Amino acid sequence: MRSSFPPLSCLLAFEAAARRGSFAAAASELNLTPSAVSHQIAKLEELLDVRLFDRTGRNIALTDAGREYMGRVSLALDAISAATDNARKGVRNALHMHAAPSFATLWLMPRIASFARRNPGIALSLSASATHSDFSAGQVDIDIRYGTPNWPHLHVQPIFEERIQPMASPAFLSLHRVEQPEDLLRLPLIRSAMNVVQWTDWFRSRRVLFAPGRFAYSFDRSSMALDAAVQGLGVALDSATLAAGHLGDGRLRKLFDERWCVKVQAHFLVCPPRHLQRQEVVDFIEWMRENAADATATDMASGEGEAALAARR
Repeated sequence: MRSSFPPLSCLLAFEAAARRGSFAAAASELNLTPSAVSHQIAKLEELLDVRLFDRTGRNIALTDAGREYMGRVSLALDAISAATDNARKGVRNALHMHAAPSFATLWLMPRIASFARRNPGIALSLSASATHSDFSAGQVDIDIRYGTPNWPHLHVQPIFEERIQPMASPAFLSLHRVEQPEDLLRLPLIRSAMNVVQWTDWFRSRRVLFAPGRFAYSFDRSSMALDAAVQGLGVALDSATLAAGHLGDGRLRKLFDERWCVKVQAHFLVCPPRHLQRQEVVDFIEWMRENAADATATDMASGEGEAALAARR
């Protein structure tokens, strides 16, 4: 028996508190009380005969010794997690993914058959929700997240640069002539509430004063906002990349050329670094990289076509 090996419960409490920067957050993650986490860490400090955290009221900060120990403990726990993943029944042929809902519906699902053909031996499981996956639960290999990347201790990789721009159905545009951004101020606007780029941001980029009030329609999913635009309810502001299917088959049209879009990176591949050791994860990331590059090229080609159309107006 390893006499210098501390109790695993102490190590887990220490690692969670160091990673989350809070005994309370660590307690929530580990389904313990904050006092239990504090007790486990005090026990570890007593065993090591070294102070791992400086405590000021409810605030904690790693000491120099604590930071050094965290680096080593984190690597060791990652190795244990990787070994457990590899030993889990069926893990060598399974890939468990989670994605933001609109990305899963509009971008991933239309292309998933391509991944299946390329990797026939991988059993793919996909779930979608607006809540980010908790990798500590051990149920997800890759999370495709939407938002501002602030996920320390995780591998974060942008998927593509998106062009956010107004779009509407051909039927709607046949009834409403739009030549300048100011023309949109008198039209029904569709809001996608969760988008990182809002109508206020787009109008600001065109130096147009816009006082947001009641939108004609508001949705918490890009897929619903785009469907509303397809039905001729108004003008949606969204990603041309996500709307590629709607634009490609003519259900939607961009109102302006690429010069009048807002560019943003908001979709990211996220996973713990240890997951990059699995070939299934590497294969999926490579497939995503290639398809994202194709999507960007298609977006740019579409933008050139819209620019030519705008020039003829």
